[in-house]
Amino acid sequence: MLSLFREDGRINRHGVTHMDAVESHLKKIAEDGFDLIRGVYAASRIDLMAADMERALQQQPEEIAIRSNVGGVFAARNVLALWPEAATVWRQPPVLEILAAALGPKAGLVRGLYFDKPPERTWALPWHKDLTIAVRDNRRSSTVFSKPTVKAGVPHVEAPRELLENMLTVRIHLDEVTEENGPLKVLPGSHLTGKGQSADTAAPVNILAGRGDVLLMRPLLAHASNHSSVGTLRHRRILHLEFAGTPELPDGYRWFDFRPL
Repeated sequence: MLSLFREDGRINRHGVTHMDAVESHLKKIAEDGFDLIRGVYAASRIDLMAADMERALQQQPEEIAIRSNVGGVFAARNVLALWPEAATVWRQPPVLEILAAALGPKAGLVRGLYFDKPPERTWALPWHKDLTIAVRDNRRSSTVFSKPTVKAGVPHVEAPRELLENMLTVRIHLDEVTEENGPLKVLPGSHLTGKGQSADTAAPVNILAGRGDVLLMRPLLAHASNHSSVGTLRHRRILHLEFAGTPELPDGYRWFDFRPL
């Protein structure tokens, strides 16, 4: 969906106000579980972001930044620590306004990931939903958290449906995404079925995006991706940021990282 309002919040040439546009984005997220906002970042800004992130990630050990066979990084966790600018770079209209409206006044950033799909080491993911969160200690007893794991040295647990429904993911596209470089596929409406899959959702949609476009999606939206096409030279770099509506977790658990809006 095209972003319809000016950054200064006044009525744009289509006669749409700032709040009308925010409501439109929220409606799309509520119904389909995702919304693609075009042209959030200028190309020059994306160039700087990508270069800064690449430099930061190249300095990280293998267990943090996973490298391809030619040395390029194609995945990284703990991005908020590895590249501190990730904690603020998302503060761009209308992303901040949508997050605040969708998650409420107590919301905050809780995790950052980085993905690339380099031509020389492409990969694919089956259909799934994002069910885990990063916490300080996953060894505590709990009536709601389950399946403790450790990823890149950080404790994770599977979160309950109620918590995941009050989260929203921001994916900033650092490269153009076409059918050629293994785009994300989503099942519109599948976030409404909870943690499970449902045959009643709509047909899959490929998320084709330009550099600087931003995808907002609910963690419970079913998604997948294919390998890139043979012979492509395209990368598919994504800054993936997860936000939650509350700083507090049940059973004495704590977010591994929580940065208020």
